[in-house]
Amino acid sequence: MGRIRRIAARVLYMLFIFLAIVASWLIVRPPELLRVGSSYAAKIVCSNVFLAGRDASAVLDVDVQAPGHPLLRLMRQSVDHDEKTVTASLLGIFAPGYAAYREGFGCASVPDGDFVAAHQAISDVELPSVSQPVPDAPWPVGNAASADARLDAVLSDQALLGPGVRGVVVIHGGRLVGEHYGEGFSPDTPLLGWSVTKTVNAALVGRLMQDGRLAPDQRGLFAEWNGDARARISIADLLAMQSGLAFNEEYGEVTDVTRMLFLEPNMSRFAASFPLDANPGEKFRYSSGTAMLLSRLFMNALGDRWRALAYPSTGLFAPLGMKSAVLETDETGIFVGSSYMYATARDWARFAQLLLNDGVWNGTRLLPEGFVRAMGTPSSASGGEYGQAQTWIDGPGREPDSKYGLPEDTFWMLGHDGQSIAVIPSANIAVVRLGLTPSKLGYRPQELVKRVVDVLESRD
Repeated sequence: MGRIRRIAARVLYMLFIFLAIVASWLIVRPPELLRVGSSYAAKIVCSNVFLAGRDASAVLDVDVQAPGHPLLRLMRQSVDHDEKTVTASLLGIFAPGYAAYREGFGCASVPDGDFVAAHQAISDVELPSVSQPVPDAPWPVGNAASADARLDAVLSDQALLGPGVRGVVVIHGGRLVGEHYGEGFSPDTPLLGWSVTKTVNAALVGRLMQDGRLAPDQRGLFAEWNGDARARISIADLLAMQSGLAFNEEYGEVTDVTRMLFLEPNMSRFAASFPLDANPGEKFRYSSGTAMLLSRLFMNALGDRWRALAYPSTGLFAPLGMKSAVLETDETGIFVGSSYMYATARDWARFAQLLLNDGVWNGTRLLPEGFVRAMGTPSSASGGEYGQAQTWIDGPGREPDSKYGLPEDTFWMLGHDGQSIAVIPSANIAVVRLGLTPSKLGYRPQELVKRVVDVLESRD
């Protein structure tokens, strides 16, 4: 019996040593995949708590853990409501990730944990006030809907709305004619657009084109590209996702896109570091890095950094009355135009209305003539998949919209986890659909959009 006890003690001792070594390794040199997971958790919790006013535990459970990588189920979060920071880590101990809220700019991922630098990057910036919607005035001046009762059956059909739906808004003829919200969400809840943000980011570039500060054929865009073949990349190439830059957009592991979003304090510098693997204009590659370069580009064009930080508000949100809209930045103060914009469904619809108006708002042209048309025109290298200004030609699933009977001029803004805005200029209709709907569920918003079009264009 004593011998067995000695063996058991040795085994337990060796197990203790092994666990101590593993714990030390996780503390000193945590695997990058764990750091990506914790940074993702911290960022999502931070934005939803401090921007959307949601409960931190619910966000961790529902938004982060339920639909994500199995490792995310081991993440724990700590919210400091006084400092407005969030820390997430594996089992509450290992591989911590950080995010910080800055008033007016939402939350930034802070991969190096330098909260002071994150706050200094946007310090002393005064954003212009966006006018409150006029009480009882019809949308978009106010928030009063002009409900079309014919849409009631469509917007109460859960199969059409899809799993995890959080907000749906339908606009037709410049009016808000229908809306629906999931449980726990309302017209006042800011919702994340993920890659729908890319189209807003492109519109900010378009605003500066309209003002003559940028041009589609402009080249030699960044100092670090001087003297090599990347100097031949044009703004039009970036907008059409055909720059030729090597960038891995795969998700789920540590790839270029997850490293950029969750491990790099300076995302645009990281995106600019990639070499060419094709000639500019010859190869389509969907890339969040490309969108980050467009963010840096429009900010550089404004010269003054503080003016650049205010520009989404002064150039777009204030004119459109998008009071809830927040475009978040990275730790260094460069807008994450690839992924991180929050707005209510009604404000996302205001942006869609700008596109239906061909870039004109209240009689003032905000986007160059032809810019919106380019959004619905396939780029030369995409084989008909992607537009010339950060939009998709067909909806999710890589199937032609004609399969669903949608009008030929329909184009889309699409984002991770089921975000979509369908814009149909010929019908003067847009359908905003936001939620938490992982692609593995196979939901297709085209069926919802088709039913909306059929109802609104019927003569009954």
